[in-house]
Amino acid sequence: MPLARLAALPGVSTASGVASAAEHARTTGRVLPVSPALSGLLPAAGLRRGSTVSVLGSTSLLLTLLAAATAGGAWAVAVGLPALGVVAAAELGVEVGRLALVPRPGAEFPAVTAALLDGFDLVVVGPGLARPEVARRLSARARHRGSVLLSSGPWPGAEVELTCHRSRWTGFTGDGAGYLRAREVEVRAGGRGAAARPMSALLRFPGEGEVERADLPTTRWGTA
Repeated sequence: MPLARLAALPGVSTASGVASAAEHARTTGRVLPVSPALSGLLPAAGLRRGSTVSVLGSTSLLLTLLAAATAGGAWAVAVGLPALGVVAAAELGVEVGRLALVPRPGAEFPAVTAALLDGFDLVVVGPGLARPEVARRLSARARHRGSVLLSSGPWPGAEVELTCHRSRWTGFTGDGAGYLRAREVEVRAGGRGAAARPMSALLRFPGEGEVERADLPTTRWGTA
């Protein structure tokens, strides 16, 4: 299905430039960059083209995965995430001029997502939208087209799964006064193949700007 027809699909509302964005050349290289604070959690030290990554428990983490790639010229699209905050994305470093939105694909989700995987570097999908057989087909499409498929929630067969296990806000004084300045989260990574060995790290999401590493991981990725 050509991307130029997406806006005509029932239930689909796209950000301006979805069709034209896909006409731009893809960023070169087999691995799309991520923030240095996240690179140690990924077996390729970035987002390998053709891979599927699921992110559980944090929209901030999901958006941060897009930041370095979009800043470097990659195009991203979010499908089925109507509450996604563009301002929050910008504060976390996403180049929102290279981010398209398809908030409510409805019954056309499989066809819309498959078409977007043909033209975008990174395709982010909302939770619970794909049945297992659809998820497998879309992951295969990503592998064939060299896109990165990012799921906000569990995804059958994801190569890498990133999960936020605990969160703590900083900025309060001892008596409970003060301003929320940053949020520390423990992120655990696991998956299949090269990602089978678990890793964890403490990350700090500031109120705006780039995510920081609060504590370096103590383990390294094994080999497949």
